[in-house]
Amino acid sequence: MKIQIEIKIFLAMCLKFVKFWLKINGEIKIMAITKKTFIEELVEKIPESVRYLKEKGIRCIICGEPTWGTLEDAAKEKGFSDKDIQKFVDDLNEFEIFN
Repeated sequence: MKIQIEIKIFLAMCLKFVKFWLKINGEIKIMAITKKTFIEELVEKIPESVRYLKEKGIRCIICGEPTWGTLEDAAKEKGFSDKDIQKFVDDLNEFEIFN
């Protein structure tokens, strides 16, 4: 169990390094996802976010509304805490690195 945790920490550190290196070298343009990112912008930039948010219970993406608001608005509407929302932000930023 301890080894799995250490591996997870190591991989997270590697991911942060790769993101930093790519950003400073101009290799990729990373859109920083925040809780204030509009869902429309998120879906356009990271199509995989639709599936991720749906799995989390944020189904407003398919509800037919003309605009969806921010990630924070959508998550709060579904009862998610600030801690949950920050986890969404972190996960979605990881998607952005590899897409």
